[in-house]
Amino acid sequence: MNALTFSRFGGPEVLEYREVPDPLPTAGEVLVRTQAIGLNFADVYRRQGRYHLAGQPPYIAGYEAAGVVEAVPPGSAFRPGNRVAFADSPYANAELVAVPEDKLIPLPDDISPETAAALLLQGLTAQFLTCDSHAVRAGETVLVQAAAGGVGLLLVQLARAAGARVLGLTSSPVKAEQALEAGANEVRLYPEDWVGAARAFGGEGVDVVYDSVGSTLAQSLEAARVGGHVVFYGMAGGDPPLVDPRMLMDTSRSLTGGDLWNILRTAEDRRSRAASLFDLLRSGALKVRIARTFPLADGAGAHAFLESRQSSGKVLLLP
Repeated sequence: MNALTFSRFGGPEVLEYREVPDPLPTAGEVLVRTQAIGLNFADVYRRQGRYHLAGQPPYIAGYEAAGVVEAVPPGSAFRPGNRVAFADSPYANAELVAVPEDKLIPLPDDISPETAAALLLQGLTAQFLTCDSHAVRAGETVLVQAAAGGVGLLLVQLARAAGARVLGLTSSPVKAEQALEAGANEVRLYPEDWVGAARAFGGEGVDVVYDSVGSTLAQSLEAARVGGHVVFYGMAGGDPPLVDPRMLMDTSRSLTGGDLWNILRTAEDRRSRAASLFDLLRSGALKVRIARTFPLADGAGAHAFLESRQSSGKVLLLP
């Protein structure tokens, strides 16, 4: 099979599209032929050497894809030809992936592989951020960083659906329009005094800030009200600064880390949460934006596009 690989850490140029041995499923694993693969900043972090990677090079990144079952183990509930997706199984940047059966999500007939690959990892992330990390309530004020990104657009929609008022933060006027279309009440740009804008938006600060940028964590804490909450879940702009816990004590603010891998513990977790997202899509309460698709062979171009901050929505790799 062909896969997108890297053997050293660095920029997009270290990525190589090459032939590698087909995966050999072990007991309990289903072989899936991918049709659409979701690209995420976590894949960028792994390529850069900022996330742990198991095994030896050449490494295959990726955790999210949709496709068709190719082969199953004895006693499996799946059959060859079944349409499936997954959001938390490694080595997804390949034509074939061996996926533990409990991590597979059956795809309904009305959900395309592209929609599933664009929705699942980021949608499940936005879902747990707004339901588990900080359960957004009606009347709250919410600041969403990178509000026109893949997770950001979904966060805006889910927070508005919960009855919150949302202030989005983006890097360009074009992205600001996209965040407003998703439902943000107001949008500010990074070069502006967005901390001041957030404090005014919430009265004396917002109730909760969702920070996926990392390097902005100190400003996010300033933007939250006394007694407010910051949810840190990404480092797209660089590593976060150290936080003095005495400041948290003095201001009664709270800081939470959010990681989807700690939430998706069972097959039922994955499938029930995914089913809720599919229902939101059908109702029109949630929309998925695909920024651009790239052939898997042009993975370097896809990574460069994602890192350029030009994208609004999800970037997909197509085998």
